[in-house]
Amino acid sequence: MVQNMLIQGVSGDPIVYLNGEFGPLSQAKISVLDRGFIFGDGIYEVVPVYHRKPFRMTQHLTRLDRSLAKIQIAAPHTREQWEALVQDLIKRSGDETCMVYLQVTRGVAKRDHAYPVPAVTPTVFAMVAPMSRPSAAAREHGLRVVSIPDERWLHCDIKSVSLLGNVLAKQAAVDAGVDEVIQYRDGNLTEAASCNIWVVKGGKLIAPLKNNLVLEGIRYGLLEELAKEAGIPFELRNVTRAEVESADELMLSSATREILPIVEVDGKPVADGKPGNVYRRLAAQYDARIAALA
Repeated sequence: MVQNMLIQGVSGDPIVYLNGEFGPLSQAKISVLDRGFIFGDGIYEVVPVYHRKPFRMTQHLTRLDRSLAKIQIAAPHTREQWEALVQDLIKRSGDETCMVYLQVTRGVAKRDHAYPVPAVTPTVFAMVAPMSRPSAAAREHGLRVVSIPDERWLHCDIKSVSLLGNVLAKQAAVDAGVDEVIQYRDGNLTEAASCNIWVVKGGKLIAPLKNNLVLEGIRYGLLEELAKEAGIPFELRNVTRAEVESADELMLSSATREILPIVEVDGKPVADGKPGNVYRRLAAQYDARIAALA
């Protein structure tokens, strides 16, 4: 029965938002004909929250609007309404550090690949969940990764709920007993399963171009800001596999993992196998940005 439903990894029965109403997660329901369920026809966004304040919410909501536009779903809320919803969910949460998940699908319609005509009302779902900052061990000792070919579709710039390619990539890391993967397409670096990858060479911070082959993480803009503040040269360009394998430092970044060092790739150490100086400088600045929210 619904009232006895248990969801793996979810404690209690938190309040969520669905199509204009707040209620317990166990009572939230969508139609099996929702196009997000049938086709993965929708987008999502994750906003990290520290000291009960959203971090870089403007940038997250800008990306949400961009993803909606790219798949031709009319924005169901104004920027002000999204901000109010995020703030409402934070208030309903008892956590100082958490994340707000936002999802919009095209809505409920007869199963047909083409967009429904006339357009149907989008389905809007949002929830808040606890989030832990990266552990001291991950920050101090770094992560291990393996390399895999990037076999995802060619619109990775859309933050789509169609994430099977990312799921398979992440499972490849799990099966290999490591923390993440690094993906390559046509010999060039793209990204991890759910993170962006950063290369340091000769003191310069380098990342792949922001194009359709990668999801432009919100930390792209943040790390560019932090690098500029620290006087670290910054460059976006195609990055070859050879450059990754000979890097002085490697890092990954995401909303929930912040920025973390990678110390081993395919069983081989990155440089001396320890987090590097550029990582430590950027991590300290990142911490300062979060502390400023208190």
